[in-house]
Amino acid sequence: MIVFDLECINGHVFEGWFDDRDDLNRQQEQGLLQCPVCDSFSVSPKLSAVAIRKSASPHPVASGRDMASQAQMDVMAELAEKMSRYVENNYEDVGSSFAKEALEMHYGAKAFKQIRGTTTKEEEKTLEKEGVPVLKIPDFKKDNEDLN
Repeated sequence: MIVFDLECINGHVFEGWFDDRDDLNRQQEQGLLQCPVCDSFSVSPKLSAVAIRKSASPHPVASGRDMASQAQMDVMAELAEKMSRYVENNYEDVGSSFAKEALEMHYGAKAFKQIRGTTTKEEEKTLEKEGVPVLKIPDFKKDNEDLN
């Protein structure tokens, strides 16, 4: 599998997973690739930093290429940690009240502020339906946190 970031003519970026470049080209020629934001069929691929590589062996022998891949994974993990720390330090945690707070700000009932929190799948659908911009990011656990 290969992952491509696709960008439509209007600048919206979204992800697509393909068997290979030929699969991407085939789907594009058949008009199967469409921007999920604006429905444009005019999209172009950009190689993503994340890809899945098939290996003949479940434990490949370490090579210079494998070490480079590990170095890239380390850099991505560091960036993810920095992003998590930034959100934690700069966004107010509203917990399970996220959807309510976001809707109130969206409709002007409350002043805008940066918030973070959790939603149910139903609340996510409501926010999407109401046009509230939301970015879902994973909650990165710290090394000293209980993972059970």
